[in-house]
Amino acid sequence: MSSPSSLAELRNVVAGVVDPIYERRLGELRLLKDVLLDGDRVTVAIELPSPGYPKQDELRETIRAAIQTARPDVSSVEVTFTTVVRGKDAGGRVGLNVKNIISVGSGKGGVGKSTVAACLTYGLKHFGAKVGLLDADVYGPSIPHMLGASGPPGVIERKTPEGQVVQRMVPLERDGIQLMSMGFLVKEEQAVIWRGPMLHKALQQFLQQTEWDNLDYLIIDLPPGTGDVSLTLSQLLGLTGAVVVCTPQKVARLDAVKAIAMFRQLNIPILGVVENMTGEVFGSGGAKEMAEQHKVPFLGAIPIEMQIRVKGDEGRIADLYSDDSPAREPLLAVCRNIATEIGKEALKGGGGPTLQIL
Repeated sequence: MSSPSSLAELRNVVAGVVDPIYERRLGELRLLKDVLLDGDRVTVAIELPSPGYPKQDELRETIRAAIQTARPDVSSVEVTFTTVVRGKDAGGRVGLNVKNIISVGSGKGGVGKSTVAACLTYGLKHFGAKVGLLDADVYGPSIPHMLGASGPPGVIERKTPEGQVVQRMVPLERDGIQLMSMGFLVKEEQAVIWRGPMLHKALQQFLQQTEWDNLDYLIIDLPPGTGDVSLTLSQLLGLTGAVVVCTPQKVARLDAVKAIAMFRQLNIPILGVVENMTGEVFGSGGAKEMAEQHKVPFLGAIPIEMQIRVKGDEGRIADLYSDDSPAREPLLAVCRNIATEIGKEALKGGGGPTLQIL
């Protein structure tokens, strides 16, 4: 058995290792879970704050090198990783049983924003997270069709602290994902015609009366543009951050810049930009250039791939992550980068929002 001083020395060595993603010491980030010393063998347990961490091998080797430099008598170093998703305590008027709330927006329609939101939801689930998807495009909800889900949602009763009995909507579940959309509450052919105040009230009720079940991430698919829904959500929710989707051509980039400006004006952290439909038709690299100009992370490019369109039309987005899917690797790369940026934001704050009963 090792002496306490030996363990303390080892813990200090590992705590001083700088994480290659978050660029801060493991001890400062509170990622060091445990260090065990058995004779000349060391075991280090690291607790990562987000799934899909892309540099496990690099971090493992850095920890090994630091230990073996400080303690040449150590014969082996085993580094294990677990993931416990952390949340950012951003406040907000609506409390949700969710650790991180991520909005996916665009400056214009037709750039595949809903497709990216759905793919992000399934990608985070692929990494082992518990995820929900909220379709906030009240005028043109497309998520129910893309995920092959239909309502109405279930209803349960809850008691408020004052003893009042209230009804709450239970999200539908599809492929293990909790799902809610205005499309579940209106007929498919029915148009939603609301002015701003009506929309604000409806969204507030929609958000407060949904019974999300202990989510690591809630992805919100915003409507196109920079209108009432985005403003209402920013007022009601403590958003961890926003993802901006655009296609490579110049006209789409110009509109995406407006979305970036809106999120900045609302003090919502911008997790980054996704270039969708990259390829011969629309070109490539435009979104990356735009992200660099506006000093926001570039999260990756999703190619024009027929299977993405086909699976979305068939309500089978999950199939895009199967081993034989040509879209799998670019989608996973984008989701991994988004999870990393969410982790960075979460490490700046505390726990997530708490459940508020109406």
